[in-house]
Amino acid sequence: MVCMLRAWLRRPAVAAQFRNSSALCGSTGLTVRNSSTKTAPHIPGMEYQDAICTLNTLQTNASCLEQVRRGRSHPQLQLQAMKAFLERTGLTVEALDHLNIIHVTGTKGKGSTCAFTEQILRSHGFRTGFYSSPHLVQVRERIRINGQPIGKELFTKYFWQVYGRLEKSKDAHGGTMPAYFRFLTILAFHVFLQEEVDLAVIEVGIGGAYDCTNIIRRPWVCGISSLGIDHTQILGDTIEKIAWQKGGIFKPGVPAFTVKQPEDAMVVLRDRARETGCPLRVCPELDDYQKHCGPLRLGLAGQHQHSNASLAIQLSHTWLQRRCRPDQSSPSPAELSGLSQAPQVCPSPITVKALSDTEWPGRNQTLKHGALTYFLDGAHTMRSMQACVDWFVEAAAQHERNASGPVARVLLFNATGERDSAAMLKLLVPCHFDFAVFCPNITEAAASCNADQQNFNVSVENMLTRCLDNQRSWQLHSSKGPGLLIEDSPSLGPEKKADTVVFPCILSALQWIAQGRNSVLAQSTEVILPVKSSIVAKAALLRNAAEIHVLITGSLHLVGGVLKHFDQTSSK
Repeated sequence: MVCMLRAWLRRPAVAAQFRNSSALCGSTGLTVRNSSTKTAPHIPGMEYQDAICTLNTLQTNASCLEQVRRGRSHPQLQLQAMKAFLERTGLTVEALDHLNIIHVTGTKGKGSTCAFTEQILRSHGFRTGFYSSPHLVQVRERIRINGQPIGKELFTKYFWQVYGRLEKSKDAHGGTMPAYFRFLTILAFHVFLQEEVDLAVIEVGIGGAYDCTNIIRRPWVCGISSLGIDHTQILGDTIEKIAWQKGGIFKPGVPAFTVKQPEDAMVVLRDRARETGCPLRVCPELDDYQKHCGPLRLGLAGQHQHSNASLAIQLSHTWLQRRCRPDQSSPSPAELSGLSQAPQVCPSPITVKALSDTEWPGRNQTLKHGALTYFLDGAHTMRSMQACVDWFVEAAAQHERNASGPVARVLLFNATGERDSAAMLKLLVPCHFDFAVFCPNITEAAASCNADQQNFNVSVENMLTRCLDNQRSWQLHSSKGPGLLIEDSPSLGPEKKADTVVFPCILSALQWIAQGRNSVLAQSTEVILPVKSSIVAKAALLRNAAEIHVLITGSLHLVGGVLKHFDQTSSK
């Protein structure tokens, strides 16, 4: 199977999509040396796609990324390098003090917390900046003004300003350029300062202590969402090590809030706060607010969003207090000595409405296209996958009660990196899917795919091998036989009744699942590989179902690739 998919990827039209950038990383993994002779011209006035193609040359390729992971013996150098890159663009860390920043980290829920917080403060009439990652469809989603991704013209304008300054100064700095995420972080700071936002909500990339966003010196308030095990090669393999990294965003005298954490993690956060001189408070349950203001409805689905909303209430309330009451007293010595409970807050009507108005695509999101209902959630840790399962079981049951006939359930899954996809798949088995479909995070089999979706951090071979591993894991858990996609493929033995299929790209998987019943996918002009007759026959269950319910999970990049095909306007 791997050989067949490799052969498919050698086709010229397909291979062009996955050509690696020629960026080489330095021995420390802090910078890249841009030695490509095919980099898009970087002059003011270039189009948005030219900017994105140039941005992509800053991605760390797969082999280089592995060197970076092996060479993190001096992570504190990352912040020094970030400061140097920032200064090369004409900014200083002191300038960031004027952004009135809310800094948020966590293992899961930090993006949702930021979304709630931004919506609350925007609803209070403030001009907001919001920096998050990763993007789902287009890179500019990462940098938002007043809740909306900055426009293509604005992105292009500011991109060339920042890139041009770094390019002009690189010869004096050993030819170094910042890597992808580092560059986007600098770009976000530049945009927010130029656009004169009243505040900036900044989501940490990975960890906290050595994340490049942590050059922020004086945030107005910090938050830590739910902690769990993830990115273990970078952050450590225990909850205590991860909590230590997350607590690295604490700053002296700056109030910080956390949701309830595992006991061992909470001890570490308490000690980090005490050492830093940071007043750390634990958020109440969402029900505690409702005792004072009545029922709260959240715009984001899922029980796990309750703690994110509580954290957002505390962050926004604290920011508003500082903005409206700048003369309030400093934290008392008792507050700096350890954990304390967050004060009781009665959310204002504006805050209550903002919580219900909050949107955050790709997280517990439901989209309906005719007979197909798509449940999208970028869960990629064990805890977030269990939360996804709980949400899907309830949401799908509600839809099935209103269905006009039999419903087919389909899982579309992919996971990348070091994550334990076999364990996540085991959590999904009780959902009783009729089909489990696997594909890499490759949007479509065409060289003309959107540059926003290109990712050089994972090799194509790794992606394909992972899909086959995921398929085998599902078969092991569900005791079913394999399904193969490509026509004329060699037989692996007597064919069994199967419920798994592997596809080479997201679009081919979506089109097979839809069986012509999604008008948006039917309009696609992309060439789809011929499907083996047995797989065509197997799809009779999908064709005969009154409705098809599809859970798409395991990777935010997978969810983004799906949304790219559904939202034709944003991908143009």
